[in-house]
Amino acid sequence: MNTSIYIARRYLFSRKKMHAINIISGISMLGVFVGSAALIIILSVFNGFEKVILSLYSNFTPELKIEARLGKTFDPNTPYFNSLHKNATVFSYTEVLQEKVLIRYGKKQYIGTIKGVSNDFLKNKQLDSTIINGAFTLFENNTEFAVIGSTIQGSLGVNVNDQVATLQIYSPRRNAGNSANPLNEFVLKSITPSGVFAIQQDFDDIVVTSLNFTRELLDEPQMVSSLELNFKPGTNLDDAQQNIVNKIGKDFTVKNRAQQNTELYKTLNYERWSVFMILTFVLIIAVFNIIGSLTMLVIDKRKDIAVLTSLGADKNLIQGIFFFEGMLISAAGCISGIIVGLIFCVVQQQYGLIKMGGRLTVIDAYPVDIKLSNTGLVFLTVGIIAVIASGISARLSVKRLDEIKQDL
Repeated sequence: MNTSIYIARRYLFSRKKMHAINIISGISMLGVFVGSAALIIILSVFNGFEKVILSLYSNFTPELKIEARLGKTFDPNTPYFNSLHKNATVFSYTEVLQEKVLIRYGKKQYIGTIKGVSNDFLKNKQLDSTIINGAFTLFENNTEFAVIGSTIQGSLGVNVNDQVATLQIYSPRRNAGNSANPLNEFVLKSITPSGVFAIQQDFDDIVVTSLNFTRELLDEPQMVSSLELNFKPGTNLDDAQQNIVNKIGKDFTVKNRAQQNTELYKTLNYERWSVFMILTFVLIIAVFNIIGSLTMLVIDKRKDIAVLTSLGADKNLIQGIFFFEGMLISAAGCISGIIVGLIFCVVQQQYGLIKMGGRLTVIDAYPVDIKLSNTGLVFLTVGIIAVIASGISARLSVKRLDEIKQDL
């Protein structure tokens, strides 16, 4: 074993009387322990929130979305789109017609978005997981229904259990002229709400209806706003997207889920790494406490250093002792902190001990998603900080060698 490591280990783990230096070293180790555990827990919680949000988002959004590069709508009745509809790898092929509308319920009104979808939209069995009230039903017993976002439900006070009260949806009439009665310039259709879904703010102002209902409301018998595609398990989505892009031409865009909502992904990453940086600064302060404890250890071990120097120990050996002492303190605090943090995350994941405030139907406890990459990231971060702090401490110890030699 390296002499410097051996002596450093003896200083840290040997049995000795408890005094101020031991307490300071323990406090430094405790700071690293708390910082490492906090990093593991916070990163795992953010991973859990990201997993929950993206799963809800994925339950409602398609794997690939085709839109016109210019204009709001396009004609889906082309040879390529018809062949894509029949493609064996495509699980669902949904025609979507979407537009801003005025929604009234009782005496309240709200400007939202109506989204008309073809029948393949309901092939997604995960839609029910987004429902917080009622059911995801668009057509039943020859009756049209609408499923509304939670923002609309909260703004209008919609009661999906009231089958008498209906949503009144207004859309500007195409090619409307001047009329003495402004209402004549709008198409009005009524529909009964069947359910309320909650995903995130960008989606919760949407009214989902059948494609036929929306076509009649917008007086648009043929065009669509987009085509939403979901593929069978095992399909390589990157290859499928690139294949469509190559064949579809420059008049259309093909977006995967990340491209459909880049702001959501950016926000999740910014929040996670912002918190990581804040906790890293706290960890830096904790690790740099090692400098103070090692400086006091140098003072306490003046006689030991004097003996080692008289036996021929050079500056590199003395410097190595205190460098490895700082690394051992950091490693012990970091490893124990990571272990405790992972244990806490596993317990939270299994039992949900820490509950979230408020009444949430999606999750009731803080979500946790453990990733081994987080463990490596925390260990690497602590290691880099510890090397810098221990290096500074070791250099300070060497500077005191001349003072020690004068005491010999």
